[in-house]
Amino acid sequence: MDISKRVYDHRWKIDPIVRSLIDTDFYKLLMCQSVHRNHPKTVVRFSLINRTSSVRLAELVDEGELRAQLDHVRSLRLSRGESTWLRGNTFYGKRQMFRPDFMEWFEQVRLPPYTLEKRDGQYALSFEGPWCEVMLWEIPALAILMELYSRAVLHRMGRFELQVLYARAMTKLWEKVQRLKGEEILIADFGTRRRHSFLWQDWCVQAMIESLGSHFVGTSNCLIAMRRDIEAIGTNAHELPMVQAALADNDAELADAPYRVLRDWHEEHDGNLRIMLPDTYGTRSFLERAPDWLTAWTGARIDSGDPVAGAETVIAWWKQRGEDPREKLLIFSDGLDVDEILRLYHHFKGRVKVSFGWGTLLTNDFRGLAPGDALAPFSLVCKAVAANGRPTVKLSDNPLKAMGPPDEIARYKRVFGIGEQQAVPVVV
Repeated sequence: MDISKRVYDHRWKIDPIVRSLIDTDFYKLLMCQSVHRNHPKTVVRFSLINRTSSVRLAELVDEGELRAQLDHVRSLRLSRGESTWLRGNTFYGKRQMFRPDFMEWFEQVRLPPYTLEKRDGQYALSFEGPWCEVMLWEIPALAILMELYSRAVLHRMGRFELQVLYARAMTKLWEKVQRLKGEEILIADFGTRRRHSFLWQDWCVQAMIESLGSHFVGTSNCLIAMRRDIEAIGTNAHELPMVQAALADNDAELADAPYRVLRDWHEEHDGNLRIMLPDTYGTRSFLERAPDWLTAWTGARIDSGDPVAGAETVIAWWKQRGEDPREKLLIFSDGLDVDEILRLYHHFKGRVKVSFGWGTLLTNDFRGLAPGDALAPFSLVCKAVAANGRPTVKLSDNPLKAMGPPDEIARYKRVFGIGEQQAVPVVV
């Protein structure tokens, strides 16, 4: 595939960015099944949040093109082949990961309407409705905005300039991947939500397959996993405890919300799907209050704050609870690039099993390659901001990633015993 030629040739007509409902992260579908069973009547609102306010999306991305792409997603249904793959494939060693009742619903679902307006150079994009429907908007909405932004920049470039751009980007990625060869590093593609484009993500995955072989363990993107016959990777995300916490009627229920989420997960999944994400309301606080049954879980994902400090906290907790960290798995996934992957791998080698979810800087690292660095990735998220009319809150191990109304943030900090936190620059 000549990506630069395809980009150039498709400028003149609508080129759908998201062509399948399974062009999404695997953990979205796992969480959606859980929500479909446990919270069928919960109403949520998701909203777009641009953490990089200097990137004025509404001045760069055409509103008509954005609406056309969003409307196209609402027209999508599962194909017969996609449904067969989800129903019959083996995921994490388990056949029929997705229950028949969930698949019957998913085969008929249509993503709910959206609201879109411009505010101070940014797009105010939101989705509201049943949780199990609205949550499916997060990944395609982000992928659409990121690719439309990329297209706006690419549109100003000529054919040969595009060829040089992609040749340099391919060389840059290949050199990164080559640095990982020879190490016993397990790594997966986590780059769907802020990718440069679907075609580029697919190229990156193929490069990883060819270069890293069995050390490339899979991709979070279900469509690419199906097409390339590789593992679909993912467990759960901050969304579950954020919504569960918002539904709490008092402080006691709020304090228990993160564990209530994991009790539901424990009933449904085992093995490598039992990966806890402890940082939603502070890793240290989460572990201090964690029930004993969580110590038997396979591992933890480190997704905010200082990754070494966070991982050391989890390792110390395992030791305190009588577990051998060498038998546990730590998954790092926050703003990773090759230097950080290598640093973390060598720091923890031999002390704990480690794996890496390489995201935006795998699938969208065009830094320094376009005039004015116009293709540098930026931090765009789409989060659950309300549940049954109540605001959601995320504290994180990095105060720069905190979200929610100030009074609710203060309440959550009190309930979860969060003290001073160290700010870490948000890369993507």
